[in-house]
Formats: sequence, structure tokens, C-alpha cells
Amino acid sequence: MSFAAPAIHVTILCFSMLLPPCVHAEDIDTEHLFGFMIGTDVGSLGEREFQGRTTARLSKAGGNYRAINQELELEFVPTQNFRIEVGSSFAAYDINGVPGFEDRQQLDWQGVSLDLRYKFLDRGAAPFGLTFALETHGDRIDELTAEPARKYGTELTLAIDRELIPNRVLVAFNLLYQPEWTRFSKTALAQRESTAGGAVALMTQIWPGFLIGGETRYLRKHNGIGLDEFAGQALFAGPTAYLQLSQRSRLTLAWSAQVWGRPSESRASLDLVNFERHQARLIFGVNF
Repeated sequence: MSFAAPAIHVTILCFSMLLPPCVHAEDIDTEHLFGFMIGTDVGSLGEREFQGRTTARLSKAGGNYRAINQELELEFVPTQNFRIEVGSSFAAYDINGVPGFEDRQQLDWQGVSLDLRYKFLDRGAAPFGLTFALETHGDRIDELTAEPARKYGTELTLAIDRELIPNRVLVAFNLLYQPEWTRFSKTALAQRESTAGGAVALMTQIWPGFLIGGETRYLRKHNGIGLDEFAGQALFAGPTAYLQLSQRSRLTLAWSAQVWGRPSESRASLDLVNFERHQARLIFGVNF
């Protein structure tokens, strides 16, 4: 299983070499290229976009677990190399017979978010692109259990990308740290937790405006915002596709499966306590 991701990446790279020479690849823009990762591009000065992002998290340890999150976001670039995104989200849950979870079927407004990104290095002028992102959110229901709660979180991401073959094949890396604070409304129980991890992706442009590839993510969950007590870990891997629908619109599709994991103090081969078995994402965006 440890050879699966490298094999996929090598296959994609070899396939890109076989593309007909008459196909002229367009410049790759990594701002919205990935499903679960981010690229280093942040858009052009004055650019404005609307984006809808649908995320599905499916399957826990026993029972039925489905969580769908719909985010609506506005993005704009007020100054060179700096992007601001504001958003609001709704969440739908179908939970039945999952150990440790209350049965729920609900649709509710979840919360709001603010995403700030600054590009320090442009890969066109430097050996690689480098961007730092800070995304903060406030929610009124718990993302995992759907229980009423006051939840605040911040995700810090360092993104690096580089074109292995100009305008054809690109590799990207992400490092992330996400502390979260939660107070449940019914019990007044306070919870602090954090997630840290790294991710790598490889994408190739098989014809102008259409790229395919894969993303692999390793995530560690901890109790406490300072990575205090280890709670579990998971490795996700899956394909990603990006399609430029028109000059102003785009579509990104990604699916990721947990291929390995382990909760704390367990010998299980997957961590279905802190993470899901499957995650999928669809992103549609339009410039205006």
C-alpha cells in the first residue's frame, strides 16, 4: 500500500510525456487546482470570484454516517499577492447507529469563515512558489457530531508548489496546523483539540484547461491545542480533476479514502473515531 501513491504519480508523469506535441498546454494556475489542498497562486490584482464548495464526509465505525457541508464564498484580491475570502456554510447530517453519536437527521446553518492568503514567492520568478494561509471560522454546531455548540477554529497552512515540466506537470506540498475550541450547548462541556499534518499532490495538464492527478494527506489528531495528547492518525489518498469550463468558470472534483490509520490505544487499521472512511469535494467557481 505504501507504493500506491508513488506508482500513481509515476503513471501520471509518464502519461503526460505521451501527450501529442500539437496540444499546447496553458499556464497552470494553482489557486483552485486542488480539492483538499491549496496552491500558491492567489489571483490577480482586482480579481473577484464567487465559489461554492460541497464537501461530503462518509462512513464511521459502525452504523450510518453522512455529513454534507455546503460553503458559499466570495473572494477578492485588494492588493498584489494578497487574497481575502469570506464565506458562510450550511451542513446536513444523517447519523444512525454510530457508536458514541446521537442519531440525527438535520439541516442547519453552520457558521462563517474568513480566509487570508499572502504569496511570498512566485514560482515564475523563484525556484518554487510559497504562500501562507490563515483561515478562521466560527460555527454553531459541532462539525463531527452535529451537536449544538460554539466552535472556533483556525487553520494555518504553508503551501509550496513547483512545475516539474513547465505548463504541464506540477507538484505541491502543504503543511498545516489547526487548533479548535468547542463548548457544547447542552452539557457546557469545553473541548480543545488540534490537527496537524502534511500533504502532497501531483497534477498534470492533459489538454488545455483540464488537469488530473492525485492528493495524499497525513493527518494527526490531538487533544489540546498544543498537540498535547495524541488521539489518532490517518492517511488519505485519492484522485483530483480540474476543468476550466469557460474563461470565467471552473470546476474541481476530488475524492479521498482513508487507506491507513489508527486511533489512540487501538490496533485498528483505520481511524474511524477521529476521521471518516471517505471524503469527497466538489468546487464550482466563477469570476465576475
